[in-house]
Amino acid sequence: MTNQNDLFVVKGCCTSKKDVSEKASLNRDDGRELPVAIIGAGPVGLAAAAHLASRGQSFILLESGKQAGANIKSWGHIRLFSPWRYNIDKAAARLLSANGWVQPQLEALPTGEELVEHYLKPLSRLPEIKPFIHLNTKVLSVGRKDTDKMKTANRENIPFVIHAEENGEYKTYESKAVIDAAGTWGNPNPASSSGIWLAEEQLLKEKIYYGIPDILGSEQQRYRNKRIAVVGGGHSAINALLDLAELKESFPETEILWIMRRNQVEDSYGGEEKDALEARGRLGSRIRQLVDNGQVEAITPFRIQLVKKSETGIELIGSQNGKPGSLEGIDEMIVNTGSRPDFAMINELRTSIDSATESVEALAPLIDPNIHSCGTVRPHGEKELRQPEKNFYIVGSKSYGRAPTFLMATGYEQVRSVAAYLSGDFAAAEKVELDLPETGVCSVNLKSSCDEPASTCCN
Repeated sequence: MTNQNDLFVVKGCCTSKKDVSEKASLNRDDGRELPVAIIGAGPVGLAAAAHLASRGQSFILLESGKQAGANIKSWGHIRLFSPWRYNIDKAAARLLSANGWVQPQLEALPTGEELVEHYLKPLSRLPEIKPFIHLNTKVLSVGRKDTDKMKTANRENIPFVIHAEENGEYKTYESKAVIDAAGTWGNPNPASSSGIWLAEEQLLKEKIYYGIPDILGSEQQRYRNKRIAVVGGGHSAINALLDLAELKESFPETEILWIMRRNQVEDSYGGEEKDALEARGRLGSRIRQLVDNGQVEAITPFRIQLVKKSETGIELIGSQNGKPGSLEGIDEMIVNTGSRPDFAMINELRTSIDSATESVEALAPLIDPNIHSCGTVRPHGEKELRQPEKNFYIVGSKSYGRAPTFLMATGYEQVRSVAAYLSGDFAAAEKVELDLPETGVCSVNLKSSCDEPASTCCN
């Protein structure tokens, strides 16, 4: 798996068809086929491993965290609004069951912690998967061996080389294909409406939490009796607001500001009782009550232009209804404006990425909230996920870029199809096997009302 096993070297500017065909197999010098490399041991990356293992395909799984599902552990206190039956991959369930795993109650709603402990951790420890996981392994870059992005001749027959830092030591791995399931977690959008990271906001990182903090647990001291601004109009922001409202019951001096770009607060309530995911629908109903009774002060539409430190705390400078305005005296901020993919590690690969959503280009017409209502994303697989770089795939939430409609079950179908294709089962790769609930009524009026970033408009 190191870079010592040269496949071949193409000399000069061109190669004959005969030479290419004779050297087209991506095998090691010792005759063993190179593995498929999977980046990220979250739910979708582990599902990819399960599908490849089920098909007898060799693979390596590279995870930057110290355990599988490391990113999910950081929001382990949050309860998902999709039940277990939509969060378990079928191939993974078969492997687990064969090793004595007891399936959770399928209609129950797991927390992030439960998802890791009762599903991802047991899956990562299966004998079919555990030997091939490399933890504490940060992928630095992915490319073709001894071949930069500009070179075309015989490119698709040259193995991938993955440069990584494993437990502080530099290593390289070779593979015949790469499945990038690295996700977007840990790469948040800023609070500013421009989407641009400004130095003033970065300097306040100790007072700004990007995501959903454990407000009722380990972070309670940080937020009680403080003036807190929650930025964002999606379900992550609503979760944070609900926790703050519960904290306020015990610490009544807590002030809660909800800052959005939407034209009216009602646009954030979603489908409520009409949402097919009941738990998600309840979020909208509960936040409506909190706004109506004054426990949460909704400030919308407010477009943040600058986040800066002032004598009274944090000051937000922006505009409301087209007029300049500012909000002062904020002690803490919780920002839920979504995440964006990081493409730095795949810069030497040839990719097709939509310029607006930053999703896989073929998916953009299906998921762009500027033109699409929530819940209308059709099933898709290997064909839609193909990149100009043969046998390289971006899957999972990273394949959706900044768009908000991704569900784990969608990622499971993606990697089922990709694994089938890489195994030579083209009929299975083309077949659609996805069963999803209707995602309910989107709160978006596509003509006018949604001015949130793509990552928070509807999710």
